[in-house]
Amino acid sequence: MKQFHLIKKYWIFTLAGFILILVLIIPLRLAIAYTYAPQPQAFFTLGGEPAREKFTAEIAQWYPSLEIWVSSPPVPEKTRKTFQAVDIPNTQLHIDTRAIDTVTNFTSLVSDFKKLQLQHLYLITSDFHMPRAKAIATLVFGSRGIAFTPLSVPSDRPKETTLHIIRDIARSLLWIVTGRTGASFNPTID
Repeated sequence: MKQFHLIKKYWIFTLAGFILILVLIIPLRLAIAYTYAPQPQAFFTLGGEPAREKFTAEIAQWYPSLEIWVSSPPVPEKTRKTFQAVDIPNTQLHIDTRAIDTVTNFTSLVSDFKKLQLQHLYLITSDFHMPRAKAIATLVFGSRGIAFTPLSVPSDRPKETTLHIIRDIARSLLWIVTGRTGASFNPTID
């Protein structure tokens, strides 16, 4: 029994050490990404509120060479019309509907961004939502060497709770270690 306790004790230390090393590597990977791509190479907008898409469409007019990624907008066809209204071609707009919550907004697209060799993105979401989005982006994107520049869309909603941020930091770490976000445990997670 004592031997089992020692194995369990060292396993926990090993796992904690592994997670610590992963987290400590993230700032280095972000610094490298910022060095190689000091300017954002694409827009990444978190779906959920039409104001975010309108904001992105307005800014994207100034950067016609940048691709636009919108993750799980509530009504994809309305999203397309928002961008068409300011003459942004459909070929520049990518709507991805795989995400079911904020963490999966990032985890469902990070591999696509890596394949496209994107190292720096504009991250667009509402101001009340940005602290949580930045925490997730730091872990998920940072673990894959993708930097981000946050752009907040003004709103009149209060900032999200620290509990929401901590929960999604834990889910992001779970994804880094296991490749799973835990979203299947609670389909109502946002």
